[in-house]
Amino acid sequence: MSLSSRRVTLPAVMPITLQKRVIKVYSEDDTSKALEVPTDITARDVCQLLILKNHYIDDHNWTLFEHLTHTGLGRAIEDHELVMEVQSNWGMQEENKFYFRKYYAKYEFFKNPVSFFPDHMLSFPNETNAAISHSGILQMFLSSSTYPEIHGYLHAKEQGKKSWKKLFFLLRRSGLYFSTKGTSKEPRHLQFFCEFSNSDMYMSLTGKKISGAPTNYGFCFKPNKSGGTRDLKQLCADDEQSRTCWMTAIRLLKYGMQLYQNYMQPYQGRSGCSPLNITPMRSISENSLVAMDFSGHRSRIIENPMEVLSVAVEEGLAWRRRGCLRLNSHGSPIAMSNMAIHRSQSWFHHKISRDEAQRLILQHGLVDGVFLVRDSQSNPKTFVLSLSHGLKIKHFQIVPLEDDGKLFYTLDDGQTRFTDLIQLVEFYQLNKGVLPCKLKHYCARIAL
Repeated sequence: MSLSSRRVTLPAVMPITLQKRVIKVYSEDDTSKALEVPTDITARDVCQLLILKNHYIDDHNWTLFEHLTHTGLGRAIEDHELVMEVQSNWGMQEENKFYFRKYYAKYEFFKNPVSFFPDHMLSFPNETNAAISHSGILQMFLSSSTYPEIHGYLHAKEQGKKSWKKLFFLLRRSGLYFSTKGTSKEPRHLQFFCEFSNSDMYMSLTGKKISGAPTNYGFCFKPNKSGGTRDLKQLCADDEQSRTCWMTAIRLLKYGMQLYQNYMQPYQGRSGCSPLNITPMRSISENSLVAMDFSGHRSRIIENPMEVLSVAVEEGLAWRRRGCLRLNSHGSPIAMSNMAIHRSQSWFHHKISRDEAQRLILQHGLVDGVFLVRDSQSNPKTFVLSLSHGLKIKHFQIVPLEDDGKLFYTLDDGQTRFTDLIQLVEFYQLNKGVLPCKLKHYCARIAL
């Protein structure tokens, strides 16, 4: 009996190659960088790529922004969103842009919910105890069974018209509604306004200029694959606190636990990070820093906080003394004026207006302690500290003061004096003094 053998030909296995696309990302000074990225890259991955390429410190505040140039709208792209999907919603003729910048307000509501949800805009289901903490409110937002109701007045742009109408709105799990009869919440008086699964929420970056809104606190919903401004559902609030509350609640409603996972991702694997343990956390870089003394034969860790502060002040003064010496054209050292050494600092912005300062702080997020220092427009010899506190931007004049032939700077009519602006900023980063809060995050114009 003979056995015949048959040759079996297997189909060739083709390697799977992931498609790549090129995106252009801009920085604050409008420099840009082209990146070749896979089609499934997320906004967080793009930020990580730019952090590595530019050797920036990752403090978990870097964010990718979408700016719709023609309509003057913008939004922070959520960390989990696919960048190519966002770009696919742009029209062929639209010159929209991605921006890379720090945004301190991205997850601030997890750390400080009391600033985001004022009591007068919240109500709870009947079975819920009225005495509920703000962290409890966040847990309700993330729960699938209960959801706090947000309510209050908003101005809505009437479809197909230039006019705006002030209406009483309610945000519920099923969507956004307005009342056709005053503040009535009866179902027969509620009219559906929009839902969020197939649209994105944007903030108005141009105030009242393009939309003709009654206030500067505008936001809107743009359907995916939108044909233009005619499909926008535009709203505006009476103040920043109201707008922030509405926009934060809608983000939580749309993304739910995904937002919390985005917030927790940098801390995964670290102790003390149990689910819904919503507490402020220090950055990895901050936890890894210790004060060292290298003055003796052997180095040592400085554990006494007062000694740490004393050493830091001494080093700062020594650095300023060295930094104030520059070489002239003959190679001899010359003293650099205290009027100029601050210009090398990232927090100082030369010759920008009050409006530009407010726009820059708003772009970085209205978190307590976000600040910058700029030249005064009204008085060329003075400077201005612009600071975010309580969802408002406040401006404090830094006045030069001459005493016994020496020049000092002060914020409090000479009660506390500083030899230069660097010393002033360092002091108010550690002490609140006359300010409503300490200086925490500076606004910087980074270059890619």
